Amino acid sequence: MMANLVSIIMPAYKAETSIIDSIESVLVQTYKNFELIVIDDCSPDQTVKIVEKFMEQDERIKLIKNKKNQGVAGARNTGLDNALGDFVAFLDSDDKWVKNKLELQMQVFEKTNADVVYGSYCRFNNIGIKNIVNAPEFINKNSLLKGNSIGNLTAIYNFKKYHLIRQKKVGHEDYLFWLEIFHSSPNVRGVGIQEPIAYYRVAEDGNSLSGNKLKAASWTWLIYRKYLNLSLISSLFYFSSYIFRALMKRV
Repeated sequence: MMANLVSIIMPAYKAETSIIDSIESVLVQTYKNFELIVIDDCSPDQTVKIVEKFMEQDERIKLIKNKKNQGVAGARNTGLDNALGDFVAFLDSDDKWVKNKLELQMQVFEKTNADVVYGSYCRFNNIGIKNIVNAPEFINKNSLLKGNSIGNLTAIYNFKKYHLIRQKKVGHEDYLFWLEIFHSSPNVRGVGIQEPIAYYRVAEDGNSLSGNKLKAASWTWLIYRKYLNLSLISSLFYFSSYIFRALMKRV
């Protein structure tokens, strides 16, 4: 029986200093049936040339060049529009995977009725590993509302089942994306791999490269109220849980 094809979506912008490590972490995967779609978002540096050099060595790598900068959500959507896989995984061009990441996840899909499989991950920088973010063993739509427990770089989902869902430019585009998957049909199920399966790059001071905490909190509130249309009471309940989890990630 042929293994399912996994489409890996990698947006890239000014990534010349990190994308080599990211791509190499994909190419060494023990699960071999994948396509890596790199979406260059108008990088002014050597990102495109680096990707093209990899393409000469491996036909599974595809490059899409955006004609204008779309931001990370738009770049990921371009990748989704061109994906051929049965499953989709995301990896940014400054993050990395452990070599058996995809294999472990595809085994979970074979053994369970999961729609999304994610995992724990390490936060790291050039100095070393800062801490480990532990994934919950299971999630559903209600538990996900309490905070984004899906590390986007760790997750893989059934693309054939949820092929119409796209990311929106809302700041927390990945969080809203997973929420919309889990709210799209009854009984959507997520299963978490407990061991770290990826490395998420943070700034040298230990903070997220994207991380203005006040902005992140305001984006989350907007998701609850505008995009999910939760009541004020429900929004306050889930927002308080989100704040607590965000603080615990940094402990």
